[in-house]
Amino acid sequence: MMALMHRHMLGRSIRYLRPLPLLSFIAGAGAADLRIGFIGLDTSHSVAFAKLLNEPGNSGHIPGGRVTRSWKGGSPDIEASASRVDGFAADIARTYGVTPCDSIESVMSDVDAVMVLSLDGRTHLGEARRIFPFHKPVFIDKPLAGSLRDAIDIFRLAQQLHAPCFSASAERFTSDVPKLKQARIGHLNGVSTFGPAQIESHHPDLYWYGIHAVEKCYALMGTGCETVVRVHTPDTDVVTGVWHDGRVATVRGNRNTRYAFGVTEFGSEAVVVGEQAEGYEGLVTEILQFFRTGIAPVSHAETIEVLTFMEAADESKRRGGIPVSLAEVLRANGGADGI
Repeated sequence: MMALMHRHMLGRSIRYLRPLPLLSFIAGAGAADLRIGFIGLDTSHSVAFAKLLNEPGNSGHIPGGRVTRSWKGGSPDIEASASRVDGFAADIARTYGVTPCDSIESVMSDVDAVMVLSLDGRTHLGEARRIFPFHKPVFIDKPLAGSLRDAIDIFRLAQQLHAPCFSASAERFTSDVPKLKQARIGHLNGVSTFGPAQIESHHPDLYWYGIHAVEKCYALMGTGCETVVRVHTPDTDVVTGVWHDGRVATVRGNRNTRYAFGVTEFGSEAVVVGEQAEGYEGLVTEILQFFRTGIAPVSHAETIEVLTFMEAADESKRRGGIPVSLAEVLRANGGADGI
């Protein structure tokens, strides 16, 4: 009964996140390279994505789109942004031939699609308000927003303005995930993922870097988590989630530990340890497919639950490590009554 109540509540809270209508210009896109705009150049993702798209001689080159215009952005109160944005912007213009623009609107006026790559999730809602009126497909890099409330507002705005968008971590699309999905393990009882989890003071703890391990967990478990509980120390976070059907998953976030990602899958017939996989090729391939079809590889509902999972982990920490309901956290952040 509680599981049914949870699914009903979560369904009500995100009913506005139904699939967006396919825009005719997307459906009519041909074989020509899509012109892609970058918003925010203060993350290494901007250079990595430009290399994959704009460098045909690169062995990892992904055809079908080319970055043509960019807006630098940047957040002066985040050192990782302020100290790197000018260097990344210069590299993208010089090495990959991307035209720098003095406004978001200038970028949007002459591209087919856009990637919001701003490092600071707090800026994404304001950027979305300027981007979505152009009705072009948008990828928003992780974290979707600086808070669950802002994330809900972004998807509500996308629905209102018929702006196709999605957000995801690259770890959702690394090579280990499809192999684990195809592994013969019987009934999936749960997974355990791990990855780096540096904390940035302006964001909920797991939003900044722990989101990668959380997204890999959701790529295998799917939605339906009801409660989470978090153990926190200076070097480690361990978050345990219980799903509505009794499955259990754990996400371990590491600090002061070797940089590595990994996952173990627990089934009724086998336990499988996944390979340690990284890279952006899978994510960029999915983004280009989305730009051409308008069909997001990750639903708004799932993204909202991922962020709710992480917000609930923060609430568990604040309450001394007791279990916290995702439905309660969603309600507290304006998501319980739909739009």
